[in-house]
Amino acid sequence: MISPRSDGPRRDGRGRSPERAPARSSRGTFPRLSKPALAVVAGTSCGVAAVLVALNVGDGSGQAARVAQRPDPRQASQSPIAAGPAATAEQDRDRGTATLPGSGRAATRPKKRCTVDKVLAPTCGAWWGAAVNTYPQPAALRAFERKIDRPVAVYHKYYRGKQVFPSRTDIALAREPGRRRLLLLNWKPDAGESWAKVASGSMDGHIDTLSAHIKRNFPERFWLAIHHEPEEEVRERPGSGYTAADYRAMFRHVVKRFRENGVDNAVFTMVYMGYSGYVVKPWFKATYPGNDVVDWIGFDAYADPSVKTFTHLVDRAAPAERRLGIAGFYRWARANLSSRKPLMLSEWGGTELSGDPRDKAELFRSIAREIKSYPALKALIYWDAKNGHKFGDTRVDASGQALQAYRALGRLPYFNPAVPKR
Repeated sequence: MISPRSDGPRRDGRGRSPERAPARSSRGTFPRLSKPALAVVAGTSCGVAAVLVALNVGDGSGQAARVAQRPDPRQASQSPIAAGPAATAEQDRDRGTATLPGSGRAATRPKKRCTVDKVLAPTCGAWWGAAVNTYPQPAALRAFERKIDRPVAVYHKYYRGKQVFPSRTDIALAREPGRRRLLLLNWKPDAGESWAKVASGSMDGHIDTLSAHIKRNFPERFWLAIHHEPEEEVRERPGSGYTAADYRAMFRHVVKRFRENGVDNAVFTMVYMGYSGYVVKPWFKATYPGNDVVDWIGFDAYADPSVKTFTHLVDRAAPAERRLGIAGFYRWARANLSSRKPLMLSEWGGTELSGDPRDKAELFRSIAREIKSYPALKALIYWDAKNGHKFGDTRVDASGQALQAYRALGRLPYFNPAVPKR
């Protein structure tokens, strides 16, 4: 399957955002995998696919579930987001059990109180979120929540260039009475610029404007992903402005500028495609900005027809990479980027490309069995879109079986940590 988007859920009939100009064209090839390969396609830009990888098995359980009442779209009030005591990803182990579909095991309360740390990582379970692909976004988000029979904890929104965020709509959705939501805002500051130019200060004035806006209007903590999925845009030519070193310098400069301006509630997030074909590039690790400026590491994973389970989705390498001793992206990131940072699936989805509607339902059911083998995964943000025959239909209700399985998964206590107030 090919990831449907370059900048997120906002394509019109011409394959571009109604809010912004199209991204630059990309180059590259999509490697063919041998038939036995359990490959995954992860977030691509401008139509180039990215294959991901996976391995391991487990069982999923967690904290008590809570489903909020349906929202009243007429209401909006301030309900800031809270942060609890800090905890490393290695300490984020759930210590309770809960009944899983077909398991017959009784649910119990965790032995220790579940908290949310200063970078929004829950100590019990993982956030359940979504990016919706239609407009207006508030109506689309609420329609998605009605469809899945629960509120989302994380709302993923995309920005670029000199747009100002969070918008009034974002803020209202974050503070909606009865269903607080955390914001994951995804920004490409180099639109119309280059990584090298941004690193040299070309967007400093706008970063200053954003800083003042955030401090004045939104004190809640939120994730800020800076130019997600940069891999296919890397051009290792001197002076291109798009080398791996340029990307790293750009990310670091943006974070430091926000911090110098006193923005202390942004949780800075690095998002990769998670494609093993890029992991083997000699420049790949040079794109990582550094643990001092990265709070979370994200990657975007989509299931192609061969992918039947969550394990295959997140942590199995393609054959060529396995021969080089490279693990799937989950384990590779823990070993090579950070063993402590929380991880997220900043986008993920099951497709209908196999032609068998049972496959997506089984992918969803497998998450309940396997999620606890990936304790560093602290957020799963679903990409819900009818992408067409080329990219695959990732809508959770593409079939009745898929919707039933996704609803059951979303009811698990593991995916229902309480959203903090501030």
